[in-house]
Amino acid sequence: MKYFAAFSPMLDEGKSQKYRPDHLDYLEKLGKEGKVFAKGRFADGTGGMVIYMAENYDEVEAIVKNDPYVVQGARGYEIHEWVMTTDAVLPEK
Repeated sequence: MKYFAAFSPMLDEGKSQKYRPDHLDYLEKLGKEGKVFAKGRFADGTGGMVIYMAENYDEVEAIVKNDPYVVQGARGYEIHEWVMTTDAVLPEK
């Protein structure tokens, strides 16, 4: 299994707000299938990023192209294979 970072730059803020529930439902479904490692929006409002888990680039591109944000023209996309070099270290509570 490989990791892929998919950046989703904002193209249309109005469409992004309108299709946000559909986008989140889509990511929830993919998460249940074990395809989403991490996800979130950029604090400055310029878009977001999802790190997907998949066998290859083509699989991830198909997933991203079916995201309601992309289908509806709210967001663009850019995909890069991501190699995790260390385990995450969480701060102690």
